[in-house]
Amino acid sequence: MWDNPRLLNAAAGFLVGITALACALAGANWLLRSSLFPVRVVDVSTPLERVSREDLQAVLAHYAAGNFFAARIDEMRAAAEQVPWVRRASVRRVWPDRLEVAIEEHVAFARWGSEGLVNIQGERFAAVSDAELPLFIGPPGSEAEIARRYGRFAEQLAPLGSPLERVVLSARHGWQLRLANGLQITLGRDADAGDDRLARFVSAYARAGNARAEVVDLRYPNGFAVRSRS
Repeated sequence: MWDNPRLLNAAAGFLVGITALACALAGANWLLRSSLFPVRVVDVSTPLERVSREDLQAVLAHYAAGNFFAARIDEMRAAAEQVPWVRRASVRRVWPDRLEVAIEEHVAFARWGSEGLVNIQGERFAAVSDAELPLFIGPPGSEAEIARRYGRFAEQLAPLGSPLERVVLSARHGWQLRLANGLQITLGRDADAGDDRLARFVSAYARAGNARAEVVDLRYPNGFAVRSRS
């Protein structure tokens, strides 16, 4: 071996590589532990309308203390997303001593039973709101479907002049609607076919001016039943 230049060069190259790797690992470990690179600033870069800045900063401070390179940004992001009204969070390092946090807030679209709210993406989240919002009731996991159908129903019912204030989807996938004026509408299980029945009812209701109707059952293929206020 000692009289083989090729093997000697290969061995020397291997040793140099091992030495360089060991130096790099030692340097990385020193960077992660060094007190020379502290995090000095945690900056929330987006304006906040619904999220409590104090609650958010308290959470971020718990994860931001320490070394700039060792800051647990994934844990910080996950913790920030547990703060009420935070839909998504992102955290990035900004040299030399700053962490920048961007927040996407939930925008409330409806109430979900008595348990929380639904955002404009059709996602349920835990928060409270004083805003006037429609009420959604349905099986777990149906939030997005109800939010999508709400827009269609509200558009169809607009000629009646009263906002759609409640949408109920039963466990058997039957739909029930209620307007702000108290009018209750039962569509049944086939909501797509119910679109045509709902359109026919709205047209007939608008022509008749039947403001005394209280309950409407549209589960009939060629008509509907109406119960009026006494």
